[in-house]
Amino acid sequence: MKTRAVVLLSGGMDSCVCAALAARDYDAAAMHVQYGQRTEGRELRSFHAVCDRLVIKDRLVFRNPVFRAIGGSALTDELISVPEAEPEFQGTPPEERASQIPVTYVPFRNAHFLAAAVSWAEVLGAEKIYIGAVEQDSSGYPDCRPEFYRAYNEAIRTGTKEGRIEVVTPLIGLRKAEIVRLGLEIGAPLDLTWSCYSREDRACGVCESCVLRMRAFAAAGASDPIPYEEAVSGTSAPAQGLNK
Repeated sequence: MKTRAVVLLSGGMDSCVCAALAARDYDAAAMHVQYGQRTEGRELRSFHAVCDRLVIKDRLVFRNPVFRAIGGSALTDELISVPEAEPEFQGTPPEERASQIPVTYVPFRNAHFLAAAVSWAEVLGAEKIYIGAVEQDSSGYPDCRPEFYRAYNEAIRTGTKEGRIEVVTPLIGLRKAEIVRLGLEIGAPLDLTWSCYSREDRACGVCESCVLRMRAFAAAGASDPIPYEEAVSGTSAPAQGLNK
């Protein structure tokens, strides 16, 4: 019998690949948090669709109102617009972007998510928690850095009943294109995922999350299966022609 693991599954590309890894190697249970993000309805549909495809039966969905209450992020605060990626990314190397925290950063979000996942893992008897944090090719979010997870694991070790639960970040050192290739290799249902920060019908193609995703699929030599606004490049699959 496989041992248990909890995977934090947002419904996005990175967490989907993590869920596929967890479901392959463990008896996986999936957690999804609705935190007042602009696309929470669409992300929830992706969460359930990915779980169905990967045959993950144990699921926990709950709402955390704190981020909407405190604001401070374009994802949760209606007074802050979601910026287009091009002005932020154009001519800026990844190492410099890491020091420029964008307005789409949700303050200390992953710490909240992990706390809930650790609590559930204690109840389930799970010893692993999978999270799709990515440092390379990311937006420079501080709670996606390896040192954050090293510190968090120490807190888990000292603050839980048996101290055996570990957060694992299998994608943290990968480039986005490598994540796409890995997902395709292990059969992760990338066609069911959603990455756009601002829209729920067709991905906008201009927010930083969309641009990172499109570049990743283009660099991987693969076609992105989700629908985009045709205005982005005159096609519903801009990833095939975008490799900036």
